[in-house]
Amino acid sequence: MKPRILVTGGAGFIGSHLCSRLLERGHEVLCVDNFYTGSKQNIIPLLDNPRFELMRHDICFPLYVEVDEIYNLACPASPIHYQFDPVQTTKVSVNGAINVLGLAKRVKAKVLQASTSEVYGDPTVHPQPEEYWGNVNPIGIRSCYDEGKRCAETLFFDYRRQHNLRIKVARIFNTYGPGMHPNDGRVVSNFIVQALQGQDITIYGEGDQTRSFCYVDDLVDGLMKLMNSPDDITGPINIGNPVEFSILELAKVVIELTNSRSKIDKRPLPQDDPKQRKPNITKAKEILDWEPRVQLRDGIRKTIDYFDELLKKSA
Repeated sequence: MKPRILVTGGAGFIGSHLCSRLLERGHEVLCVDNFYTGSKQNIIPLLDNPRFELMRHDICFPLYVEVDEIYNLACPASPIHYQFDPVQTTKVSVNGAINVLGLAKRVKAKVLQASTSEVYGDPTVHPQPEEYWGNVNPIGIRSCYDEGKRCAETLFFDYRRQHNLRIKVARIFNTYGPGMHPNDGRVVSNFIVQALQGQDITIYGEGDQTRSFCYVDDLVDGLMKLMNSPDDITGPINIGNPVEFSILELAKVVIELTNSRSKIDKRPLPQDDPKQRKPNITKAKEILDWEPRVQLRDGIRKTIDYFDELLKKSA
């Protein structure tokens, strides 16, 4: 019998893609979301599936359900959203982790934490391996998310050591694709929406800061491979694309692929904005036999098509 799987944050960008893939594999899926940043629009195609169940719930409060596996994706992940209510962001990461781990302990479920490359902060080591402890400002405007996710990792490993819980920790790097929120403030969605609307593309600083962009289908493959790996493989494991692009390069690709006349609008850098971000995915390759397959231009084309259709519907 296939495991019954809980996905917290299941109506979010990554969560909805994960729910869809799990249903394709024949699993029963319980999607939990409080719709703070998640969208019902993301899961409408899944509602008619008899193996899909939706529950509106805030994981800052305990959850009492019967499941075999848990993917904990609940947390606002873009700076606009997680800085809007920073205290709540920390609560979701910390109290949410405690509640998810408590549930996993009660029902003896395997549990995966969707951590983030933000645990590395503004890194002084490049590319970032899992052994790097990071360079995080604990009192900055991004620390509600960065430190919240770091504390969640601590809780996961303490629950393993103290209660022998079966845990998995994935450190997710910049992810993009269809289903992103048009106003989430992330660089890919910002650039595409601005280009499609003929607005100038906003770049902070000179655009020489780098990011590595992983297409959402590749990321979901990585999360599922980690969940299905042997119990002694806990992570943390970096899941991301190691091909590095400057923000300026990304802007030029988006302008080209949208045939836009947008120009570049340079603005001052925000506080604690990382200068470099690139995963070392040696562990993912060796342990999970995983690496991303979708090239940036191919993924950007699919994402442009999604936003083009979305903007036409809302016009």
